[in-house]
Amino acid sequence: MKKKDKLAIIRQHYPNANTTIDSVNNFIDFVESQLDLEPSQVMLADSICSDDVNSIQYPVRTQEFLGPFKMGGLDGFPFTGLTGMGAFASHVPDEGAVAIYYGPHIGITKDGTIGEIHRHGQAKNSGCCGAAKGALNKLTNKLITEGKVTELDYQMNTIEQILFNGSERILSAKFPLKEATEVIYEAIDKRMEELVAGTKYNCKFLILLGAIHINSDSDVGSFNEARKFIVIDLKTGRRTNYMEKV
Repeated sequence: MKKKDKLAIIRQHYPNANTTIDSVNNFIDFVESQLDLEPSQVMLADSICSDDVNSIQYPVRTQEFLGPFKMGGLDGFPFTGLTGMGAFASHVPDEGAVAIYYGPHIGITKDGTIGEIHRHGQAKNSGCCGAAKGALNKLTNKLITEGKVTELDYQMNTIEQILFNGSERILSAKFPLKEATEVIYEAIDKRMEELVAGTKYNCKFLILLGAIHINSDSDVGSFNEARKFIVIDLKTGRRTNYMEKV
């Protein structure tokens, strides 16, 4: 299947989506041309779902960066918190940058079914993101108790609470799982900004790359649609929006 045909499927739901490979290539070009840095001066962290498909579909060219440090748990929420953020912030080269790619994920099969993908070796499709689908099912059936977060299923319960807080918006949407994914993105973005504000970085730049991460069938690959592309000059505190570069 040609790239243009793959993009046509994904862009039915995400009209500004690009392949993850193209996004990485464009980002490396940006780092070199706009920030005058080599990829080896950039400590990459990601806060995406721990689903194995995200490791399988991770672009090889990201190996030019340092890392990645893994911040995300179920559906990409940064469960490693301030300790995780502080840990990789201390690993970055002094004259380099920290780049954080974050956001929830959602599946779209090559026949256009949202919320599923066909995984390698399986006869049937499976859910993607399974945690978001499970939480949405509980929300739809009124099985989420406000404020209930347990030790045994802390991450899933956190995702459930995020959806519970956006229940009216989600349940009234044409595609509830797609809207739930947007709600989760906003919660991740808010938490990421809180973690950034509480962390000291001993380098030149902090780069925030927020997106909806989109998986497809094993023979199609992954995509993303950007939601934020901010570079913070850590010496001056100036934030520059580069969304037009996406």
